[in-house]
Amino acid sequence: MKRILFFAITATIILSSCKKDETPEYNPNLKAELSVEFDNIAGSSNLQLNTGSYTNAAGESFKVTKLKYYVSNFVFTNSNGTTYAVPQMDSYFLTDESDATMHEAELQVPEGEYKSVSFIVGVDSLRNTMDVSQRTGVLDVTGTASDMYWSWNSGYIFFKFEGTSPVAPMGGVFQYHIGGFGGYSSSTANNIRKITLDLTARGVPKVKAGKSTNIHLMVDILKVLSGTATMSFATTNMIHSIAPGTQVANNYVNMFTHEHTEN
Repeated sequence: MKRILFFAITATIILSSCKKDETPEYNPNLKAELSVEFDNIAGSSNLQLNTGSYTNAAGESFKVTKLKYYVSNFVFTNSNGTTYAVPQMDSYFLTDESDATMHEAELQVPEGEYKSVSFIVGVDSLRNTMDVSQRTGVLDVTGTASDMYWSWNSGYIFFKFEGTSPVAPMGGVFQYHIGGFGGYSSSTANNIRKITLDLTARGVPKVKAGKSTNIHLMVDILKVLSGTATMSFATTNMIHSIAPGTQVANNYVNMFTHEHTEN
């Protein structure tokens, strides 16, 4: 009887220990790896530059030759309601569909479980107006950002979308270059857009030191062409200034969805 009781107590201790290990203890003062992946698609199809053929909401066929956009100013909301803003110097990323190494934002955040993430599409006014010596990496206008900057307007192009369509005039080419941070005047359009995504339905990221956690987002370029405005390449094939880009900016707020989390 004593022998049976001994094994029962031992089993209870082991099970209790296993159960306790399933709920990790988080240290908010300890940083860990968290990446946000931007997976570009066109509806139900994977986006393929130059070769993939797609149809917009206006019924026009098109191909994509270039897709680049800035995401920045990441803020994560913990399951306990506290927020963590990634330091600005570490919070700017340029996504380039043609470069597989530029599809993820690699971050360091405090250990914990996060129920939502927010970020902006674009580059904020503070960084736009900062001395060029303070704008390095993907913001370097003499390097990586050389084709993502309007020197005439002293501002970054937030979203660059180019391709071909048989209905587009001027040789069947379209170019949508969206920028505009509000400028130095309140009358200048601001095409920065904030995105907030709930992470609870498709897997809460559980960030812990010693392991990598990935938030996988799908980015649907068809939604850039529909929403508050249906974009037609036949009528609008070139956008190279701020005000005309607002209708596209109002659309691209809806192109991001949380697909899953890898813990």
